[in-house]
Amino acid sequence: MGQLTLEIKNIEVTYLDRIILEIPYLSVYQYDRIGIVGKNGSGKTTLLKLMYGDIYPLKGSVSKQIDFGYFEQKEVPETRQADGELLSRLSVPNEDVNHLSGGEQTRLKLAQLFSTYYEGLLIDEPTTHLDSEGIDFLIDELMYYYGSLIIISHDRYLLDQLVTKIWEVEDGHVTEYVGNYSDYESQKQLAHNQHIQAFEQYKKEKQRLIQAADEKMKQAEKVNQANRSMSKKEAKAKANRMFMTKSKDTSQRNIHRQAKAIEQRIDQLGEVKTPEVDRVHHFPQSKILQMHNKYPIMGDRVSLSVDGKRLLTHASFQFPLRKIIAIEGRNGSGKTVLLKHIVSNGEGIVLSPNVSFGVYHQHNYLLEGVQTVLAFMNENSVYAESKVRTVLHSMGFEGNDLQKSVMTLSGGESTRLVLCQLFLGSNNVLILDEPTNFLDIKAIQALESFLHAYEGTVLLVSHDRTFVKRVADHIFKIEEQQIKQVK
Repeated sequence: MGQLTLEIKNIEVTYLDRIILEIPYLSVYQYDRIGIVGKNGSGKTTLLKLMYGDIYPLKGSVSKQIDFGYFEQKEVPETRQADGELLSRLSVPNEDVNHLSGGEQTRLKLAQLFSTYYEGLLIDEPTTHLDSEGIDFLIDELMYYYGSLIIISHDRYLLDQLVTKIWEVEDGHVTEYVGNYSDYESQKQLAHNQHIQAFEQYKKEKQRLIQAADEKMKQAEKVNQANRSMSKKEAKAKANRMFMTKSKDTSQRNIHRQAKAIEQRIDQLGEVKTPEVDRVHHFPQSKILQMHNKYPIMGDRVSLSVDGKRLLTHASFQFPLRKIIAIEGRNGSGKTVLLKHIVSNGEGIVLSPNVSFGVYHQHNYLLEGVQTVLAFMNENSVYAESKVRTVLHSMGFEGNDLQKSVMTLSGGESTRLVLCQLFLGSNNVLILDEPTNFLDIKAIQALESFLHAYEGTVLLVSHDRTFVKRVADHIFKIEEQQIKQVK
């Protein structure tokens, strides 16, 4: 465990009268390796900035015993200054920082972070734009780091490799789980199963008590009706049998008391909220869009170059129908260029005549217009509004989110909306270039569910290994100017 390095007490952070974080107590020790997870906008980055000292709480205190290094997700490096060996290992080009790609800027920031030794590290989404080699470098550097490590990431593979605790940020509160991300998932699934079991028991017991109360009330009503239906003769005779009458009245009151007692037991049952059930999605394809070619997308001796750099040389390939195909390769190997070449039906590409593309490129998520989220989706979908709402809900659009103007959405929100549009649109081939960038883990899991329910063909590029492992039927790799199937 080591020495205490950071302590948070009675913290409250608000924004526009809304509580962002409310934390009674959190502590970090020398050898802690903590992964922070939660929905986009839940307060993960706010928590990290709070610990670093970039923001201050409305009340409470943050006490640090050591200096922390900070990797900020959206910060653009101002200089290229860093350890030369690290710059070389990370293949950072010797260019002005403004000319570097997003992945190259991330590599430069990592080189700068690791150029100085810190006793603690606060790292916010370091894998955005990184290829697999960059992620491996990051894992190698942190695997044997002996300081306090606190990292926000949607990369489940990285979290499994590095962390021993998970902090889940939800509704302004932080819950701690022991173990890596897979352990956290198992604990959440166990709790969910127990919730379902408790809810079923609650429903069963409540129904039993309601039926028992109804039976008692029916018994009381029968006694009451019997008393009212007595003839005058019976009533006169009853007057001479006061003891019997008193007994019947007492019996009726007892039945009423028993019924009331059962109703009180119903009120005293601890209410169990209805558990959230995973929605099963279906995206059936119209007959007009159905293809029957065994390989609707093929490449015949495709050659590609960019700025004089040869990417593919006489490469041939066949992508099978109704399969999810992942394309892998280093940054700069030509993955995105190949996807664009396929969509434009470039030289050497052979497409089925019936191909209809739905395309997501990693930088085309910015939307314009004053339409609301719901109106935008209804206009761009071939499905009924009920289906649209279900899909939007799975991607995290709930309540007032549906009435947001699309031009005001954040990068993550826009990405989620564009992905919803693609799955609800009229297409039979999806092209997805780094679709998990800017998505939180819950949205990535929803995307996985969408892909399994999609009836068309999918070509995707992603450096998220867990995502690829969970969805890809086949994997092709660009290497040495060729594209080869590896799975």
